[in-house]
Amino acid sequence: MKYTRFEELPVWNAAIDLAVQTYSFVERPAFAHHGGLRDQIQRAAVSVSNNIAEGFERGSTQELLTFLYIARGSAGEVRSMLCLAQKLAEFSKLKSEISNLKSLAENVSRQLRGWAAQLQDSPIEGQRHLSEKSKRVYDNRRDRDTFLSELRNARESNLKRQA
Repeated sequence: MKYTRFEELPVWNAAIDLAVQTYSFVERPAFAHHGGLRDQIQRAAVSVSNNIAEGFERGSTQELLTFLYIARGSAGEVRSMLCLAQKLAEFSKLKSEISNLKSLAENVSRQLRGWAAQLQDSPIEGQRHLSEKSKRVYDNRRDRDTFLSELRNARESNLKRQA
């Protein structure tokens, strides 16, 4: 599926969910004496979706990849701070919520890793680099590769029948 807006991206929506749930989580009284931790985890959680959006809007595959890795780093930062919270006595009654948030952050990170891997193997340089000529070249290569693959399969099938 081709996405035209970052708001349509499943990973961006998952990142927004992570931020919303993180903001809700840090409203707990346990954070009353941990303002620095609260502020940092909020910034990191918001950074995930913001970097996905910024990379998507940049218009080049390489820049998108850069921002996806930054977003992935922010998801890791959220998980790291949640690990810290798990070890602090004030948060001992919130282990289940912490575990759920860590799972959300891991899920976002996995989606980002998968998307980045797919983009790294893509010959498309991004919207900024697309012209009518480059689209034709890309379409022609794709059609040629499909034809050659079908030809190879037909040849192999023919050889098997003859054997």
